[in-house]
Amino acid sequence: MQILIWVSKLLFICSVFSFPPLSLAQTISQTPPVCSEADRAALLGFKAKIVTDTTESLSSWVGTDCCGGDWEGVQCNPARRVITLALQRPARDSSLYMKGTLSSSLGSLPFLEVLVISGMKLISGPIPDSFSKLTRLTQLVLEDNSLQGNIPLSLSQLSHLQTLSLAGNRLKGAVPPSLGNLRNLEMMNLGRNFLSGPIPSSFKTLLHLQSFDLSFNSLSGSIPEFIGLFRNITFIDLSNNQFSAHLPISTFNLASLSYLSLSHNQLTGTIPDQIGNLKSLTSLSLSSNKFIGHIPASISRLQNLWSLNLSRNGFSDPLPYVSSRGIPSLLSIDLSFNNLSLGTVPNWISDRQLSDVNLAGCKLRGNLPKFTRPDSLNSIDLSNNFLTGGISTFLSNMTSLQNLKLSNNLLKFDLSELKVPDGISSIDLHSNQVCGSLSSIFDNQTSSFLEVIDVSKNLISGTIPEFTQGLSLKVLNIGSNKIAGQIPSSISSLVELERLDISRNLITGMIPISLGQLENLHWLDLSINRLTGKLPTSLLGIKIMRHANFRANRLCGEIPQGRPYNIFPASAYAHNLCLCGKPMPPCRGKKQEISQ
Repeated sequence: MQILIWVSKLLFICSVFSFPPLSLAQTISQTPPVCSEADRAALLGFKAKIVTDTTESLSSWVGTDCCGGDWEGVQCNPARRVITLALQRPARDSSLYMKGTLSSSLGSLPFLEVLVISGMKLISGPIPDSFSKLTRLTQLVLEDNSLQGNIPLSLSQLSHLQTLSLAGNRLKGAVPPSLGNLRNLEMMNLGRNFLSGPIPSSFKTLLHLQSFDLSFNSLSGSIPEFIGLFRNITFIDLSNNQFSAHLPISTFNLASLSYLSLSHNQLTGTIPDQIGNLKSLTSLSLSSNKFIGHIPASISRLQNLWSLNLSRNGFSDPLPYVSSRGIPSLLSIDLSFNNLSLGTVPNWISDRQLSDVNLAGCKLRGNLPKFTRPDSLNSIDLSNNFLTGGISTFLSNMTSLQNLKLSNNLLKFDLSELKVPDGISSIDLHSNQVCGSLSSIFDNQTSSFLEVIDVSKNLISGTIPEFTQGLSLKVLNIGSNKIAGQIPSSISSLVELERLDISRNLITGMIPISLGQLENLHWLDLSINRLTGKLPTSLLGIKIMRHANFRANRLCGEIPQGRPYNIFPASAYAHNLCLCGKPMPPCRGKKQEISQ
């Protein structure tokens, strides 16, 4: 009996004293880990400076633990210190944003390696100098916000930085030469700002650069010769600046370069034959510069080139001979608006399987060209030439065509000949000698993808047809023709319409009330017709109208007295029968109200 009592006591003692370490472990495992209080305070300091957050990302920043996985965009290391803050607006939803400023408290995250605050649109103010304390940072991405001021010189202290993107803000001033201290930098993107001055000579030390983007600024001076030292670089975009002088010959030593855009600058001289050395090049754009001379035959050696844009320069004849094996990867070519007199489309262009052909202003003559592989064509621009004849067979088998531009030619055909492909989205035939009726375009077969129609300045007659539901038109320009009849009330079916021009025709009748249902309309021109009656007050329902012209009709009555119609210039209403009210003289017997 005593033995039983002793055993029971022993079991009791074991139950009390043998298991506490396990129970303690279980207790510890059930206690939620917490992040550093200093890190949490720094993050909440950032949140406090954001006054509006339609992304709702920061609504998850609650509780004491910023490392538990619930705080969106925050990641920690095993020691529970914040190493990543990445907040990016979903690319597909432009209505989402954050409004506020960047808090200097983010500089108090000493273990931070990645800082990404991107696409928030309305985060403004300067980049805090305190960011220079983030000495472990390898990625700093603050693109597509509204940040202002200069690029802080102190960013040069971030010696581990591999990625720096400040693109798409409102930064101004010079590019700091001190950024040349960032010798581990692999990607620099300062594009889409208001930066000025030259590329700093100190950048010659950035030998690890793989991507270099300074596009869409106001940078000037010459492109430095040291750019040829960037032997690892694959991407260079210096477009839309004010760079001048010649292309540095060292550029053509970059064997890994796959993308080069220098368009929209003031570069001069010729393209050297060494361009054929860029064996990895897939895209080359030198458009809108002041280059002259011949296009070098060495481009035929660019085996991987799929996009070539040399438009809007001073290149002259003859074009280089390109064999059937030359530029084998080419898909898109743009030689528009140079000093070329091609006459006909060269065989090495018309016989290829291309997606985009742009030969505007190349002095093409005769009938529309024939393409050997029409099924591959996605976009054609043969505008501003001297092409004649009809169009009946030109679009045959162009099953992939989306954009067609044949404006400013001498084409003569009836619209009934125009057999448009099913997926086409844009048709521009303005300034030709096209005749026929619009009903040939607008019938039950009209593509629901069609967004742009411009047949202005032709010889089109008949009336404006009825419009059916389901059309996606955004631009309709039928101005300067011989179209008569009335504006159909079914115009309201074009619910996506943004621009409507029916000026300089023979249109009669009243402006339909249904026109006011086109809430996306911001450009309207009904001038120089024979319209009668009043301007419908339903137009006040179009809140975003930026331009309207009712000049030279037979309209009468009070102009709708609301913005923007009462603040448009008087010339928009001139030469009518008796329009009155602001901005025209007051209507008889009615006192003009003082504008607010």
